[in-house]
Amino acid sequence: MNLEGKTVLIVGAGRGIGRCVAELFSQANANVVITSRNIAELLELEYKLNSKGNPNILAIEADAANQTDVKNLVEAVRKKFGSIDYLIHTAGLGILKPFGELTLQNFNDLIDANVRTAFNVFQAVLPVMAEQKFGRVVAVPGILGKAPMMQASAYCAAKYALTGMVKCLKDEYKRFGIRFSLMHFGGVDSTFWDNITMKVQRDKMLSVEAAAKAIFFAATQEGEGVMSEIVLMPENHQLV
Repeated sequence: MNLEGKTVLIVGAGRGIGRCVAELFSQANANVVITSRNIAELLELEYKLNSKGNPNILAIEADAANQTDVKNLVEAVRKKFGSIDYLIHTAGLGILKPFGELTLQNFNDLIDANVRTAFNVFQAVLPVMAEQKFGRVVAVPGILGKAPMMQASAYCAAKYALTGMVKCLKDEYKRFGIRFSLMHFGGVDSTFWDNITMKVQRDKMLSVEAAAKAIFFAATQEGEGVMSEIVLMPENHQLV
């Protein structure tokens, strides 16, 4: 696939799934904009993608929970590349605890990272896509934006909110040629689990590469079909 001349904005691109998605879009010759709060990770990825032959990489440090940061980010992308054709929103935070151990700060942090970030990014990017009458948006609520789990009450609340917001936006923006995809992944062996104390089998999880390939596939499908929701689970934990 050749996406030369098309621009993708990947929010949460410094590591994990977002980083791998950036590599896939770069291989397809797209203009790739990578953003997160960690400029060191972004610059390292920018150098890697440049060295593999794609000069059209733009790394911008931004906090997606900060509306001003997001507005400045979108302005910089438009100034550099003129359009935003694909938006991949992978920013988020995971906190898994028994309900009685959750703090109000935990809850606020989850809403900020998983819902407020998406709200800010969508508000800034969707008008650009509507103006150009084309857009492909992929958000990653994960399986806990679709199905409940013990010790995930606050996390599920945030991810269900993201799922609901995207489903509403689908109806509002479909007349502008914008398509939305929700990615409900089961456990992905990413840095998400580094600070989670719950006992899990990371070797049984999906790889970051598998998740990234699913996102790229959903974002780049054309024709009359839309990959509106994809549930991708590890083989040992299938959800039917």
